[in-house]
Amino acid sequence: MNAPNPSFDAVYALQQFRAVVGDAAVLTEPSDIASYLTDWRGNFTGRALAVVRPANTAEVAALVKICASTATPIVPQGGNTGQVGGSVPDADGRAIVMSLNRMNRIRNIDTDSDTLIAEAGVILQTVQGAADDADRLFPLSLGAEGSCTIGGNLATNAGGTNVLRYGNARDLVLGLEVVTPKGDIWDGLSVLRKDNTGYDIKNWFIGSEGTLGIITAASLKLYPKPQTRAVALVAVESPATAVQLLTRIKSAFADRLVGFEIISRVCLDLVLRHIPNTREPFATPQAWQVLIELNDSRANAPIGEWMETELAASFEAEEAIDAVIATSEAQINELWRLREEISEAQRLEGKNVKHDISIPISKIPAFLEACDAALVQAFPEISLVCFGHLGDGNLHYNCGIPAQGLAKAAAINKIVYTHVDEFGGSISAEHGIGQLKRDVLPMHKSPVALTLMRAMKATLDPQNLMNPGKVL
Repeated sequence: MNAPNPSFDAVYALQQFRAVVGDAAVLTEPSDIASYLTDWRGNFTGRALAVVRPANTAEVAALVKICASTATPIVPQGGNTGQVGGSVPDADGRAIVMSLNRMNRIRNIDTDSDTLIAEAGVILQTVQGAADDADRLFPLSLGAEGSCTIGGNLATNAGGTNVLRYGNARDLVLGLEVVTPKGDIWDGLSVLRKDNTGYDIKNWFIGSEGTLGIITAASLKLYPKPQTRAVALVAVESPATAVQLLTRIKSAFADRLVGFEIISRVCLDLVLRHIPNTREPFATPQAWQVLIELNDSRANAPIGEWMETELAASFEAEEAIDAVIATSEAQINELWRLREEISEAQRLEGKNVKHDISIPISKIPAFLEACDAALVQAFPEISLVCFGHLGDGNLHYNCGIPAQGLAKAAAINKIVYTHVDEFGGSISAEHGIGQLKRDVLPMHKSPVALTLMRAMKATLDPQNLMNPGKVL
């Protein structure tokens, strides 16, 4: 939190903001700004001088210059769907929330270069739709895609369900347009696949959670649209056999493998209990399931037959116990719904201590065995909700204690993060640091790395006005 500035003149700052964007785009009434001040999980609520809604990059730059001259902190915000409190202000009340949701234009689509330029406030689902209309694929896909924005996705380096084939958000970016903490505009909207002219500046800002500058637009990679999909839900005995099956499927299908998601029995039971029109997929309920998706850009590619062949071999090798292979688009959607509704089912069940961690894939079974045992010993009544992107090592490892709510969060986190370190993992795989993990980051990040991060922050944002109190 910034120390109070005796010379700060809120009235003057608001007048200047209104001169740039107009009265209607500067919100100050409590009823108008309430939704911008609380994160979607309801864990963090702050205060703000105003919510300011620029319509273009020039307005963002003008606003930032005013903030720099008046020492007004800035909290950039997209869809406010983050999981770690990174897009809401602190309790100081001097910051503005700069909402970019009016900057919602698709500026260009080039199907020869397979690129799309989108402004930061474009909803992810809109980017996907624009690519689809051009007979292309923008592969970033996650649960909040109907409300999260591309700027927020890049600021947090979002992951999602297609990372195994296409990579994280960082891997889908060719160039950025950014407003610096001084109010300068860096036009780095390159569509080049190769550019070796010094430091890769765009990657300074991707994943920085708005602490180094404000992403206002991005050049994004497009891909051929898949014409054929094959999806199966496969029951396995344990995470160890799931990893064995993953190795088999990767070897057989290489980059046709799009998703490989692990789902524990607890997760499936939550979905069946809370989400209407869902049903048990297997005749005999199983402890662990993996959801596998293959796709191919050729129409009528026989990937369904190929999957059946590999799954038959997995039965013989005792890697798989049972399987349901979708035979229609409706069945594909039904199987994916069992995975995609886990977070909503958790919310309906009650508060959980959530962990977004990554572990080397080969070590995941041992991590789960050790960490599960330590948590159950400490909290015999704990419910362990484990699911996620096994194919890239990202687990959502969530813990619920019905009688104690979140009161034991610190003790639970200590056990989980200690085991994450022991097995060579990361305490944040795709959700970022924000406020939630800021204070524990120094215990799990190299001192050298932290020194470099602080040096970068001090160089680019010496006034500490860009999303203060987040990450560092």
